[in-house]
Amino acid sequence: MLQTKNLTVRFGGHVAVNNVSCTFEAGTLTAIVGPNGAGKTTYFNLISGQVKPTGGSVSLDGRDLTGLGVSQRTHAGLGRAFQLTNLFPNLTVLENVRLAVQATRAGSHRHGLNLWSIWSDHRTLIDRAGEILQAVSLQHKHQATVASLAHGDQRKLEVALLMALESKVFMFDEPTAGMNSAEAPVILNLIRELKKDTRKTILLVEHKMDVVRELADRIIVLHNGALVADGEPAAVIASPVVQEAYLGVAPVAAGAGA
Repeated sequence: MLQTKNLTVRFGGHVAVNNVSCTFEAGTLTAIVGPNGAGKTTYFNLISGQVKPTGGSVSLDGRDLTGLGVSQRTHAGLGRAFQLTNLFPNLTVLENVRLAVQATRAGSHRHGLNLWSIWSDHRTLIDRAGEILQAVSLQHKHQATVASLAHGDQRKLEVALLMALESKVFMFDEPTAGMNSAEAPVILNLIRELKKDTRKTILLVEHKMDVVRELADRIIVLHNGALVADGEPAAVIASPVVQEAYLGVAPVAAGAGA
């Protein structure tokens, strides 16, 4: 479904992402791991359009997205949740989701935006927004302003927006960052529910290896901007290159022991 081919970006003389080629299939959750500065978030930024590549390409369902901006990629089906929430803080929870639903419906009109049809369909938009809030357990806070929400609820609302935009690809950059022990399981449960939809592709940047082990169908490892490992979680985590590069554990020399 989603493919990066020879994706590369340079900042001055520094190669932040180096010739990374990967294919991500529908119905899978891939965790992207690596040490700090490995290029994980930059790779995400290249896929979602926040950063323009120096070389290589990004495609979705066979469509080349490389020259498209962030909003065009969103309409194409790429949904990105940020480490810092990207919401309308002075609007209510319901209004945030309704606007996302409305944007999706408007984008589907072949002959441009028809304001009359959107307003006449207002009840349908509200109903759909309500269904999504129910799915992320925010229905009881639908009239609260986003600015008044706890951090964990704001992250739940981000997931709701991705659902409202009918994303094909869900991209989560450290979804539990900044959450307390009570908030984090709620977000992880939402991701588990999203995994059940085999039409969706999920990418996850996460430092917590217990989360990666539980959720991921596949792990790719970046180190110094390059792809150094790719495979099933148990095999990748146990590999010498990951033990050294990601976990900081030097490989045990042959014959070494007690």
